[in-house]
Amino acid sequence: MPEITKPAPVKSPDLPKILMLGWEFPPVINGGLGVACHDLCIALSKYANVTMIIPKSNPDFVVKNLNLIGLNTIDAKTLRNIGFAGENYKKLNKVHYIDTHLNPYYNGKSAGNQPLDLKSQYLKSIQIGNETAEVFHIDDLYGGDVIEKVTVFGKLAAKLACSLDFDVIHAHDWMTMIAGMEIKAQTGKPLVMHIHSLEVDRGGPNSKGWVYQMEKHGMEYADVLMPVSHFTGKIIHDYYGIPMSKIHTCHNGIRPVVPFRGEKLFKEKMVLFVGRLTRQKGPEFFVDIAEKVLEYNQDVRFVMAGTGEYFNPLLERAAQKGIAHRFHLTGFLNLDKVRQLLSIADVYMMPSVSEPFGLSAVEAVQFGVPSVISKQSGVSEVLQGSLKFDYWDVNRAAQYVLALLNDEVLSEKIKEDAYKDLEHISWDNASQTVIAGYKKFNLIQDKVTS
Repeated sequence: MPEITKPAPVKSPDLPKILMLGWEFPPVINGGLGVACHDLCIALSKYANVTMIIPKSNPDFVVKNLNLIGLNTIDAKTLRNIGFAGENYKKLNKVHYIDTHLNPYYNGKSAGNQPLDLKSQYLKSIQIGNETAEVFHIDDLYGGDVIEKVTVFGKLAAKLACSLDFDVIHAHDWMTMIAGMEIKAQTGKPLVMHIHSLEVDRGGPNSKGWVYQMEKHGMEYADVLMPVSHFTGKIIHDYYGIPMSKIHTCHNGIRPVVPFRGEKLFKEKMVLFVGRLTRQKGPEFFVDIAEKVLEYNQDVRFVMAGTGEYFNPLLERAAQKGIAHRFHLTGFLNLDKVRQLLSIADVYMMPSVSEPFGLSAVEAVQFGVPSVISKQSGVSEVLQGSLKFDYWDVNRAAQYVLALLNDEVLSEKIKEDAYKDLEHISWDNASQTVIAGYKKFNLIQDKVTS
């Protein structure tokens, strides 16, 4: 029968014990959240004993110095034998709704109300040898009734937490907030919520549906919030009413890569956009900037790598402006193909409307591509060397693009200045910031952590 993963060996009694809660993790990932959780955990394992609970893991995927527990590997019978105080946190009843087809990167529209118990459609029987086990099983983390999946995960994770030893609960984004609140309610351990993205970023300030209410409720209940930028911290304060005194910013890191230059696909210079084609990323502004640039320089191609609900409207917008012959939408591309584009790009453009961080801009810097990024982004706080503009100021953005395309001296300076910023953008720095936050809010004792 499947058994609870045994905790990783304690490296030192002086190291704090962290219980991480995540929704996705490599190799089962949908977007940047899983990669960020993975890289932060690996870096943090130098300074803490980390156990991470996720809905779905691959048993063959082993991470050094990390005790990774996928609920799809735990027999529910084992969980039922663990003592559980029940739903001590009664206010959670207010958020037990079913919101279909939700995704942390897109918006759901419909909502219903349905009671939930642990015996749900997401507990599946599997055969192991001659025995039958019942495990938490979902084929698609983001398809169907995501709210029910999130709530069942929260209850099962809370049951499992009763058997684990930890000092701090560290939850990532709204999908793990129910789990974090349940565990805090029954253990009294401090709760940290790491904020990578918010409903206000995705849907705008008027988006006040289920996910917004979940985020607000969760952040109010947490002891400490760790947004990935000061920009996101201000949104938390302004739009969710959370006091700044609870906020400890932790900028993302990035994996080092070996950059290379590829062979050009066409003679014209190229301006690149990489990201989801949604309101949050400001793709329509990229089209407007392209139109402005092409008024002065026709020897430029604009490439958008990504997919989303704006894909067809962007094609139509480019055609209406008469620039379709210089405008390309690639659809979804894997990491290798994105890097191929970065290797031949002349300018990187990120016109995001509300970007908690924006790792794609850092990736462009790694490849030596000068970047023009919106001020409404967290990455603008750490990429001091890049050119910045307000996302709505397409004229200024177009001027910056033209200057970088036409002035090699300026382009080289922007590349060099931004490249220097990479020295301070690492997951090791991020993990040390997390530990510093634990200490600042007295969540752990100030012991030796190295």
